[in-house]
Amino acid sequence: MNRIDRISAILIQLQSRRVVKAVDIASRFNISLRTVYRDIKTLEEAGVPLMGEAGVGYALVDGYRLPPVMFTPEEAAAFVTAEKFMEKLTDASIGDHYRSAMYKIRAILKSADKDMLEDIDQNIEVVKGRSQRASLKSDILQTLINCIAKKELAAITYFAHHSQQVTQRTVEPIGVFYMEGYWHLIGFCHMRNDYRDFRVDRIRSLACTGKTFVNRHPTLKEYIAQMVRERNEVNAVVIRVEKDTAKRLIEQKYYWGFVSEQDKGDYVEMTFLTECIDYFSRWYFMFADKAEIVDCPELAEKLRNYVEALNCKVGTLA
Repeated sequence: MNRIDRISAILIQLQSRRVVKAVDIASRFNISLRTVYRDIKTLEEAGVPLMGEAGVGYALVDGYRLPPVMFTPEEAAAFVTAEKFMEKLTDASIGDHYRSAMYKIRAILKSADKDMLEDIDQNIEVVKGRSQRASLKSDILQTLINCIAKKELAAITYFAHHSQQVTQRTVEPIGVFYMEGYWHLIGFCHMRNDYRDFRVDRIRSLACTGKTFVNRHPTLKEYIAQMVRERNEVNAVVIRVEKDTAKRLIEQKYYWGFVSEQDKGDYVEMTFLTECIDYFSRWYFMFADKAEIVDCPELAEKLRNYVEALNCKVGTLA
């Protein structure tokens, strides 16, 4: 990127947030802080009213705005692609808000850019497959985001799959994220007095209480980073399953920490990360005669114990 384009992009970045740190600009464009300071000085000399404070960042004076620049074809494609995903993977309320924002963006574009967006729109689609989950209820994601933004307690009615019970929870919401086909809410649960991961599709009802919370919590990024570190301590399991049997595990495998699979001719080799070998082994036992363990001594030991226990019980019955 040449310097003129970079300075224009920095100006747009400054308009996108209340305060932008020099280190963030340097990281985005892979330039030194010295270069950032030089580019900022160029903007000031061009008459852009900037406020800056060491260790805090740069901000535009309130009320100063420039018309948006032309979108590149790549930026336009990114907008349209994001809109397609919004329609399929979020609730109706967020999808409506995003479409409304897109109308505003299209309204200020030049005719050539509008035509470009229209052409791209006809050639990008997100199609729901069998592995994609059902749509979320009403405006549940939007309500969660409102609670998070306002730091309000959320009152939820939650269905716990492992216990098959419905409970009433009061939660201090931290953030939401999408992983493996599901939206998740991370929050501090008053009933459990600890952080919990709630599957959003299992929330039966949700309401912002209007009561703010003052407890300090890790950011969502910090929480997920910790979760990833903990996952590195879980058990890795590699199994080889006959193809006909593997086809029937399409949905089940995602409940047991499925990571990846490889075609091995007559077999499919699957890799899992599981926190509990005991539970995993009981699931594996259902199709063990159609599979083999490639790597996980703990799983093999569990299965041997089950077989010995079953032999004893069968012998007792005989």
